[in-house]
Amino acid sequence: MPHVSLEKISKETLHIALDIVNSNKIYNWLENGREIRTLKEIEEEFLNPMTESFLVQAKNEYVGVLDYLAENPKDHYPWLGLLMIHQAYHGKGYGRAAYSLFEKEAKIAGMQIVRLGVLTENKPAKAFWESLGYKRYETKPYKEGKKIDCYEKVIKEKQTSI
Repeated sequence: MPHVSLEKISKETLHIALDIVNSNKIYNWLENGREIRTLKEIEEEFLNPMTESFLVQAKNEYVGVLDYLAENPKDHYPWLGLLMIHQAYHGKGYGRAAYSLFEKEAKIAGMQIVRLGVLTENKPAKAFWESLGYKRYETKPYKEGKKIDCYEKVIKEKQTSI
């Protein structure tokens, strides 16, 4: 598995996140009905007070983005909002490596279960998350008549005292 690190997205690196997101035209079409996102949309998604947003770096290249919500106010679980690898780097293990690093840090932070949502039409993403141990627990309406499959994974068993 390649070695990756995470770097917090800032105003100065937002254009890199935009390039990564816009390299994934099929995802953007499924998500928004458009192949390209604007810098303003990316800023709202990645530079907001609710989520933690990172660039995924491998060697001297930015290969992806990772965004999560430490506690969703609706269900009080942490949610992984987005893990996206630049189209040019698909199939090289960067997604697994970035997720592995995220899960390790999530365990250290005390998270026990992580949830995420996948557009029902996004079969490659569902296969990816299922291969990492995520289990679908329900399907919910999303926006504009779309649906998302909700997944969760127990990453750290609750400690029981004897």
